[in-house]
Amino acid sequence: MDNNNLFLFKALSSESRIRILKKLAHKEFHISQLSRELKISKPVISRHIKILEAAGLVKRRIIGNVHLLSCNIESLENAFEPFVEESNIKMEKNTTIFDALKQLPGIETVTHGKNKYIASIDGEKGYYIYEVNGKAPEKPIDKYKPQGDVTVQLKKLVPVGKKKIKISFKEKKKN
Repeated sequence: MDNNNLFLFKALSSESRIRILKKLAHKEFHISQLSRELKISKPVISRHIKILEAAGLVKRRIIGNVHLLSCNIESLENAFEPFVEESNIKMEKNTTIFDALKQLPGIETVTHGKNKYIASIDGEKGYYIYEVNGKAPEKPIDKYKPQGDVTVQLKKLVPVGKKKIKISFKEKKKN
């Protein structure tokens, strides 16, 4: 594991830094404004920000002498890249990626009408998308025919909470 990932896991080990990231995930903040909102002193929040910046989780934009901070979500996504299982397959020319993937054990596919989908990988059911050389193609996976060697990455769509809403019932007024 490289040093960037070590910094990342250190950065995520603090409840205060998690709270900072939650705030920065929604909008840019000046350090003083962030300090007031989270009720953390400026020196302490500055130390937390330095750790988050070292991990690549926070971006700083400087306008004159104002430093605006925002969350770098891509850094979190990239942290798990070393854990991705890799496979190599050979395929015939004019074959779709979908047909090539059938060579791999553990990939379950389904057909709904004319559309074909990946339904599970290694028994983990869900919704999957694919990227070719880091980009999402405009064609469905069962229509995409690579013209040369490519790297295909299958990604499971995982629901990530954006907002938590607690709903309670009003008490009826007694007459």
